[in-house]
Amino acid sequence: MDSTAALPLPARTEVAIVGAGPTGLALAVTLAGSGIDFVLLDRQAEGANTSRAAVVHARTLEVLDELDPSGALTADLVGRGVPVSRFRIRDGARPLAAVDFDALPTAHPYTLMVPQYETEAVLLSRLRALGGDVHRPYEVTAVAQDADGATLTTSTGETLRAAHVVGADGMHSAVRAAAGIAFEGSAYEESFVLADVVMDWAPGPREVSLVFGAAGLTVIAPLPGGHYRIVATVAEAPAAPDLAFVRALLDERVPGRAAVRELVWSSRFRIHHRVADRYRAGRLLLAGDAAHVHSPAGGQGMNTGIQDGYALGRALATGDLDGYEAARRPVALRVVALTHRMTRVATTRNRVLRAARNTLLPALARIPALRTRLATELAELRYR
Repeated sequence: MDSTAALPLPARTEVAIVGAGPTGLALAVTLAGSGIDFVLLDRQAEGANTSRAAVVHARTLEVLDELDPSGALTADLVGRGVPVSRFRIRDGARPLAAVDFDALPTAHPYTLMVPQYETEAVLLSRLRALGGDVHRPYEVTAVAQDADGATLTTSTGETLRAAHVVGADGMHSAVRAAAGIAFEGSAYEESFVLADVVMDWAPGPREVSLVFGAAGLTVIAPLPGGHYRIVATVAEAPAAPDLAFVRALLDERVPGRAAVRELVWSSRFRIHHRVADRYRAGRLLLAGDAAHVHSPAGGQGMNTGIQDGYALGRALATGDLDGYEAARRPVALRVVALTHRMTRVATTRNRVLRAARNTLLPALARIPALRTRLATELAELRYR
């Protein structure tokens, strides 16, 4: 993503948004479209250029349609990605179930595989078209609220006065800490590996594969340019997984199915499953990873955050801030529960439970209503 020359901070604004990832950008675009004054700050000198989150679900594409009714925003993003209409669940090479999106009641009956930096780029382009931009680099180190508003202080000593402050600043949110809001939950024991690779993959680029196995959960999904995204749970992954590590991982979990030729990018991270006790404390509000974090199973995180940003922007425009938490916190609880169940079912080492899972899933997948329900849940269409 292109960098932004440092913009001077104004003295005051109506809404200060801390964090210019997908959540903060979606909120800023929503406010800009509603004519509400805001300042969007980020501590990074420029936007990230790694792919990180790579799944955009149908409901999020519907939100993008609402952020730009001409359809240009959504069309731009779809043109940068790979639409996929099927999730296939396997145990090793054995197919267990398929989840199809192509019959869902939406203008976007598919999952879009696209790097996160592309999603951020199209949101930033829309924001600039509406006259907004990102103020970089400004790291917020303190937030103090009073009866009339809140004052943000940056690491360089500058201050910004706002009527409301939104923390879209991730799991280690400074805004959430200032608000004194608890972040209940715990961490997964496993580490997670992300890797973007060039490889020959037997199932090809027409589906996303969720592979169960005693060694852990593995997700393999197509990306633009002939690349594939690998997400895998590993008991203890190296800090920087290399080509040999990724090859060995796939040889163990999908033997004979993948021939990795090149490692484009990789990372290791640890995942928590947590939800903020509240989304609002006075004039301080939370959205995205500042409000909820969970397993990457199902690719729900960024999507839920973008939808938070849109919902909060609408709430700020209408003045219904209490309605924002009432609408969005139950969604986060549901998403965290779903992704936790998916992760635990996929990674169980208990032979009896694995056998039961592998017998039950194909039987359930033959029931059309259940297939549709799971597809609707993954596409986040229940959260309209």
